[in-house]
Amino acid sequence: MSNYTIAVAWNGKDALSDSDPAKVISGDDFHTEFSAIQTATNSKAELNGSATESFSATTAASGTNTTQVATTAFVKTALALVYPVGAIFTTVTAYANSAAVVTAIGGTTWVVFGAGKVLVGVDSSDTDFDTVEETGGSKTSSGHTHTTVVPAAGWSSANSSGAYHHTAARVNIQGSDLQRITSDRTLTSSSSSSSVVQPYITVYMWKRTA
Repeated sequence: MSNYTIAVAWNGKDALSDSDPAKVISGDDFHTEFSAIQTATNSKAELNGSATESFSATTAASGTNTTQVATTAFVKTALALVYPVGAIFTTVTAYANSAAVVTAIGGTTWVVFGAGKVLVGVDSSDTDFDTVEETGGSKTSSGHTHTTVVPAAGWSSANSSGAYHHTAARVNIQGSDLQRITSDRTLTSSSSSSSVVQPYITVYMWKRTA
């Protein structure tokens, strides 16, 4: 964009004598001046910010913190600094591929990351979590069995509910069943596999690799 500069030396004409032909204002003078005005005004951007207005600006250096206009190139660079190589980008937008992510936030290459997994911070003191991108865990816990040997001796008197308590085996039985125990018995209990999935909400995750 250029600034308007007076093209004809109008103020110098007054000092000329009336007989000097240069004192006469000609049509060429007007044409020269108005052409300069036209050139300058045509290069200015409209203040109303028309949707079709297109103009260029100098791209500021990365990290610039002034009131200078931010170009699209500057914004793309700034976004890439927010997500450097190795950063994880989470979103609820289903980008088709790496190129779509690049268009949205910058960078060069992104890969889908952590499908079906939650994120856990690295903990150098815990061998399960001491390496970056280490995986583990299961959605379900397997069934298991508990076995307890109940000696024939060691039953206490019945409590208020009528059940007898064995101090060694930590079990209770009703009095009618107590009469049947004349020797050591092995009690077993088992549980089936169950879900251990925590409450969750799903998002798309991408890792920047370049």
